[in-house]
Amino acid sequence: MALRRVRKEVTELQNTPPIGITGGPINPDDVFHCQATIQGPPGSPYEGGVFNLDVRFPADYPFKPPAIHFTTRIYHVNINETGGICLDILKDEWSPVLTLCKVLLSISSLLTDPNPDSVLNRAAGDVSLMMNFLLMLYLTIFVVR
Repeated sequence: MALRRVRKEVTELQNTPPIGITGGPINPDDVFHCQATIQGPPGSPYEGGVFNLDVRFPADYPFKPPAIHFTTRIYHVNINETGGICLDILKDEWSPVLTLCKVLLSISSLLTDPNPDSVLNRAAGDVSLMMNFLLMLYLTIFVVR
């Protein structure tokens, strides 16, 4: 079952990829190991960037989520120094109805809308908190008056 499902999802990614996302098997003989690429979403700090991800499907897919991590270095609140991604659907909120395309779209959305409640990169989280504080201070002092 896993092989058929993985082939179907990888074919979908190759034939009708979401905007800004591409991918496929690293080796055509092994669809369980893929590479995906996400273009930095417009209007985000990552706009213009190209980010590679490593995707590995488990043997019991779709009952277990794929293991996905960034291979391109990225500074983000929800992504650690080794490319690990803190995203609920890759862990405890996984559902077999999710597909590779949906997961990659969620990761792309994370680049636009980081989750401050689930910080994986403490340094980036501290910077994000400081920037939010400074923005609120600026708005209070200069705009609200």
